[in-house]
Amino acid sequence: QVQLVESGGGLVQAGGSLRLSCAATGSIFSINAMAWYRQCPGKQRELVAGITSGGSTNYADSVKGRFTISRDNAKTTVYLQMNSLKPEDTAVYYCNADVTSMKRIVFDVWGQGTQVTVSS
Repeated sequence: QVQLVESGGGLVQAGGSLRLSCAATGSIFSINAMAWYRQCPGKQRELVAGITSGGSTNYADSVKGRFTISRDNAKTTVYLQMNSLKPEDTAVYYCNADVTSMKRIVFDVWGQGTQVTVSS
């Protein structure tokens, strides 16, 4: 079984920074793309940033220049560095990964979510 374990959420004042981490555990053969999504109450989940196994990244327009997504060398952990946070960044942040298990089965895996609250 493959799991994603997130950490790093919390409460921060506007203009502050937070770093989210997401570690993949379990019977993993490879991890392809990884991404961070967020969801505000009453709204649909939206893509914040994504990164491929080759290191290519993409960002939502609303976070470009403020957020940075990265992966560790083993490519099993993804990070989201969030700077210059705004109250509108308040949401539950979810990690997502496209994982191939040791049995060569491909899974679309989600983390449990971590709350980020930005106060004005």
